Amino acid sequence: MTTPDPDSEREKSASEILGEALGGAARRAGLDPAESAGTHKVVWSAIGGVRGILESVLPSLAFVILFTLSPEPLILSLGVSVGLAAVFTLIRLVQKSPPSAALGGLLAAGAAAALALWTGRGADNFVPGLITNAVYGSVILISALVGWSLIGLAIGFLMGEGTTWRADRRKRRAYFWLGIAWAALFFVRLAVQLPLYLAGDVTALGTLKLVMGLPLFAPLVALTWLVVRALHPREPAREDATEA
Repeated sequence: MTTPDPDSEREKSASEILGEALGGAARRAGLDPAESAGTHKVVWSAIGGVRGILESVLPSLAFVILFTLSPEPLILSLGVSVGLAAVFTLIRLVQKSPPSAALGGLLAAGAAAALALWTGRGADNFVPGLITNAVYGSVILISALVGWSLIGLAIGFLMGEGTTWRADRRKRRAYFWLGIAWAALFFVRLAVQLPLYLAGDVTALGTLKLVMGLPLFAPLVALTWLVVRALHPREPAREDATEA
């Protein structure tokens, strides 16, 4: 009789906790398998609809426009950007809607603005975004390469199958390539934006950050959802199955 390996038990526990967290985040973002939503509706929900687009675009857009028109004083463009993020957060709190997205944007905008004011360089407003792309891309890539794709963990718990997908070669391969695709998104952003940051080209950097934001994120969400539906086809309704 063999005794259980404590290390493997901790690994399994950690994967379950992480998978549940990722699956819950995906469900809150609109990727709910319990709803028979079309791909366009899933993508629209994942980006947060009109409000999500405004929260994602307006603070950065305001900073780029104001900085391009008048680089000095730097606090003006930064203040307007952070102010817009604060307004979106306040609106969510007043409407008693989940403020996590807007609050996260506010904290990120505040940290980026503080760094830029401290260094006096407008380009440093984009440092947190560059770090985020590097970290997310690396973590997702490594998880896929070692066979514990974060995409697979999220989808596994979202679909109620936990980590059993790892025993299915077809699903493991699909989640591996989805992980590669998501990692590539972050690395492509980093590869394009980092040289502009090093060159101090704030206008081009800010513009490309917007262009490579939702316009690249939305199609990849759609692709992920189509793969999920292909791997987990919906069963016909019981009442339809009983009809003769």
